[in-house]
Amino acid sequence: MHILIAEDEAKTSAYLVKGLTENGFTADTAMDGRAALRLAQEHIYDALVLDVMLPVLDGWSVVNQLRASGNHTPVLFLTARDRVEDRVRGLELGGDDYLVKPFAFSELLARLRSLLRRGTQIQAEILYLADLSIDPVRHRAERSGQTLKLTPKEFALLALLVRNAGKVLSRLYIAENVWGVDFDTQTNVVDVVIRRLRSKVDAPFDGPLIHTVRGLGYVLEKR
Repeated sequence: MHILIAEDEAKTSAYLVKGLTENGFTADTAMDGRAALRLAQEHIYDALVLDVMLPVLDGWSVVNQLRASGNHTPVLFLTARDRVEDRVRGLELGGDDYLVKPFAFSELLARLRSLLRRGTQIQAEILYLADLSIDPVRHRAERSGQTLKLTPKEFALLALLVRNAGKVLSRLYIAENVWGVDFDTQTNVVDVVIRRLRSKVDAPFDGPLIHTVRGLGYVLEKR
């Protein structure tokens, strides 16, 4: 597995390279966001480990530009910023997990392996429900023949709902399967993404597909 580490603290970068190498990975390093973006665009990596507060171009901007260009390589953010708002921002921009400094390498390794496992679980078939279609490989969603402009997390959540059409999914289940991390119970990121999905998937078309089941969660079905 080939990992890109974008970290401007030399000691932390060397620590990560040593630990990953000892566990069978190969790793490239970047000391600023612009270099990280260039490497991620020029090479194929299995995952990216990005410090948020990188010089020149911050980690959020790196991920935002990668996702906008269609690059969906799994991203693990590293940062000393532990506010809920910061975690939500990073995940909403397309990050897959978030680890606050200081951290134990064993936890980073476990989270990284979890990201890599999820990356191999992408299903190739096109998914359908009513006039909605999802192409997981091309990261493309359409309703009534119109392409839906979705963020990476909106797409992942919609694909999860389609795969489980007719089943009520709890907020915790959605968080674990879309983000792969445990959220503070006060974090409403799932509800925020659901609202955005509804504005794109339901509002412009006849008949809503995303429904709230009070006290339980959400379900995708044609009623």
